[in-house]
Amino acid sequence: MSAVLSSLEPRRAESGALSIRHVGKIYEGGGVVAIEDCSLEIAPGEICMIVGPSGCGKTTLLNANAGFHSISSGEIRLDGQLLCGPGKPQAEAGADRVVVFQNGALFPWKTLVDNVAYGPIVQGRMRRREALEKARHLMARAGLGGILDRYPGEVSSGMARRAEIVRALINDPRILLLDEPYRSMDALTKSVMHESLLALYDETDVTIFFITHDLEEAIFLGSRVYVMTTRPCRVKQVVDIDLPRPRDYRALSSETFRALLARTKEAVHEEALKAFEAGERERA
Repeated sequence: MSAVLSSLEPRRAESGALSIRHVGKIYEGGGVVAIEDCSLEIAPGEICMIVGPSGCGKTTLLNANAGFHSISSGEIRLDGQLLCGPGKPQAEAGADRVVVFQNGALFPWKTLVDNVAYGPIVQGRMRRREALEKARHLMARAGLGGILDRYPGEVSSGMARRAEIVRALINDPRILLLDEPYRSMDALTKSVMHESLLALYDETDVTIFFITHDLEEAIFLGSRVYVMTTRPCRVKQVVDIDLPRPRDYRALSSETFRALLARTKEAVHEEALKAFEAGERERA
């Protein structure tokens, strides 16, 4: 087996434990409390799905993990190492935590396979031939094997988004941070994207921190779903997803799935009502 293919064997959760302890975030100037006493313990290899009302602080929490925002209190650790906390309010950005946002970020002048292979080559972690071999393998697993030499403008938004996620995973991050990556997609495209992501997850066993407003998406993909309160953000409820893996679309019709969806909807609806009422008071 080549060195490239050997490096693609599943880690089986040897790293990627994320510990968020009593984290708070107050935006300077406006005095807005975005996060308050928020604690999560995310196991290595877990797909952690974060749901909650719009504006509750979910993205602020993701950005703190990525190193884009500081925190005001508490601490965040990755595999026991301090990312941010007392004396170090903002984490350093690093290749161990890779973010995929809602908006696309592929280089339009590069083919999809060159986009995916770009990071390891520029960082000097792989020679071009090795990086391209690994890129082709991961792209095939994501259903992109037939469009390696296409440019981003020549493919659908779903295909381009899959290429972005593969580009993130080729760097072997410990945490993949996803901020509503499929928000603007129709239901059919989203279903294909879900199965593609799960195929890549089964390949790499990377820890995933995934923000979404789609509760079916959260339950279908997740190991656990964290329901967050309206602002300030903290954990309201944790829903363990006891659906077997590997998963496919048939899980959506199971009684277990429907029961989990009903339980999660109830918790989220309570917080959505609070957010609505708070908004009405602010406008009054």
